[in-house]
Amino acid sequence: MADIKILIADDDQVVHESLGIYLKNEGYEVVDVYDGKSAIESVSSDISLCILDIMMPNMNGIDVCKEIRKTSKIPIIMLTAKSEEIDRIIGLELGADDYISKPFSPREVVARIKAVLRRSKERQEKQSSESITIEDSLVIDLKSYSVTLNGESIICTPKEIEMLYLLASNPGQAFTREQLLNRVWGYDFVGETRTVDTHIKRIRAKLGKSGLRCGIRTIYGVGYKFEVE
Repeated sequence: MADIKILIADDDQVVHESLGIYLKNEGYEVVDVYDGKSAIESVSSDISLCILDIMMPNMNGIDVCKEIRKTSKIPIIMLTAKSEEIDRIIGLELGADDYISKPFSPREVVARIKAVLRRSKERQEKQSSESITIEDSLVIDLKSYSVTLNGESIICTPKEIEMLYLLASNPGQAFTREQLLNRVWGYDFVGETRTVDTHIKRIRAKLGKSGLRCGIRTIYGVGYKFEVE
């Protein structure tokens, strides 16, 4: 695992020391930064995964995640000392891959890192051929993480693209919110599921009045499905 480099962005030295020991024992290389701007500056092609604290000086973790997602799909795990569910929702909506509340067990974080890296690798392996075209006008491409509608690019977050692809590649199949969270984020989410509704709302708005004879339908009491007329 010597080629796996983990970026830890947190202003708490104790976090760096506790996580650093466990990560290095697992064979990972660790890069330590202590504020948001340094985190953005340190993200490069050789960083395998970022651990971002929500509360950091110079730029908070939410804004750092948002900035990273403009140019990179690197796996991101968010850390927070807060208990409010809204932090979890915002982090996931911006494209974080996992979310851990403080205080935490370093062993748990290492386990989450391994799981996120495994899912990221599996996703990359599948993306080489994963593209779907709907009605010759809507193209969802996981290889390039792009969505085009009538030849025009539609700007979507990675999670919006993954959710749209999942639904569109399984037309007529109803998914619960919990299933969508599990399939798109890749772990069992316990608690608020509003983030799915927010993603669906944004996807619908971005597709707009396209004239498509298909779309994401709400199945009341269940969840959502992609319906083709």
